[in-house]
Amino acid sequence: MSTPPPERAVEQFPHLDSLRAVGALAVLTTHAAFWGGEYTDNGTAGRLLARLDVGVALFFVLSGFLLSRAWLQAAADATPRPATGHYFWKRSLRIVPVYLVAAVAALTLIDANAVLTLGDRVATLLLASTLVGPGFPAGLTHMWSLAVEVHFYLVLPLLMLLATGRRPGLDVRRVGTLLVAMTATSVWWHLDGAARVGRGHDMDTAQWLPAYLDWFAIGVGLALAQVLLARGRDGRGIGLLVRLAGQPGVCWSVAGGLLLIASTPVAGPVLLAAPTPGQSLTKNLLYAAVGALVVLPAVLRAPHPGTTTTFDRLLTNRAARHLGLVSYGIFCLHLPLLHLVMWATGWELFAGRGLQIWALTLIISLVAAEAVYRLVERPTLRLKAVQPLRRRGRAPAESSTAATGTSAR
Repeated sequence: MSTPPPERAVEQFPHLDSLRAVGALAVLTTHAAFWGGEYTDNGTAGRLLARLDVGVALFFVLSGFLLSRAWLQAAADATPRPATGHYFWKRSLRIVPVYLVAAVAALTLIDANAVLTLGDRVATLLLASTLVGPGFPAGLTHMWSLAVEVHFYLVLPLLMLLATGRRPGLDVRRVGTLLVAMTATSVWWHLDGAARVGRGHDMDTAQWLPAYLDWFAIGVGLALAQVLLARGRDGRGIGLLVRLAGQPGVCWSVAGGLLLIASTPVAGPVLLAAPTPGQSLTKNLLYAAVGALVVLPAVLRAPHPGTTTTFDRLLTNRAARHLGLVSYGIFCLHLPLLHLVMWATGWELFAGRGLQIWALTLIISLVAAEAVYRLVERPTLRLKAVQPLRRRGRAPAESSTAATGTSAR
């Protein structure tokens, strides 16, 4: 949906690193559970394991918040907008190197990928597999969400231009109109757009950006609220959000309840059968609400100097935040490594052993992610100060761009 956040973002939002780790570990867990056949063998618990793909919604909400905030701040303060070229440069440094490590490993080492054509391989390396075909190859099927995130990166400068215009000042109604449009696009895409656009073509349109614009819109909306709050423009709506954010236990409990609802047939099947349009939309909206409630206390909770809550202790301790730093590697590498685990052990697919599969995959993924962070991510990110695409007179896109990325990454 990670790179060490800029200092200002770290100081203001120390919980976000750990939330990225939560998202990555949720995705790893749901994949290990699927391969172990745990979805259908454990009742409600199995269905909840199937819905841990909600980690992707968490990534997208975080990305919407972190990446849009720099533009909204600049508009509110009448300062130069982030330099688009430098923004793209930093996003590339953040996403491409580790993705290429995972992609090359999967394309080279997984036997099922030996039959791929040159075109298939090029599409995979360009994160375009869902745009030109039914999906990503073995070991990389989870990369549909990274592709969606990258496509969001590409359109974000245009979205922010629509939201803030070129004149100084932050027009809340204008930003709100954009958020409504993004959400409406997602609703239409689930109900009709994906099927209409994909008709007659072998493309996975259900995993295109329009289906998830509402998740990013949640993040942009939280960024808008935070920017307004920081400047004393805290109306009734923002006041309600701040009060809710001040009760993280309530937020996360409600999120858990919504996830429980999402584990029922109202949100579609837990296996690979296609949901109805209504089920697809229901799942999408439930996940959007879960993502919003999980992130809300981390970005809008009023500070209480000298007071440390359980929420703080869980999400701001050194171990949790370090997991956030390596979370992008965990996300990218865990599925190729899951293939490795199954090959090395000889365990059969869907034959149980879910806990063992999860534990082995987790341990190996943590080690691999740490190595990739030290050997690939950290050296590459030293280049982010280089500004080959920045035009003179433009502000660097530094503030609040920690992550996604998946997360964000």
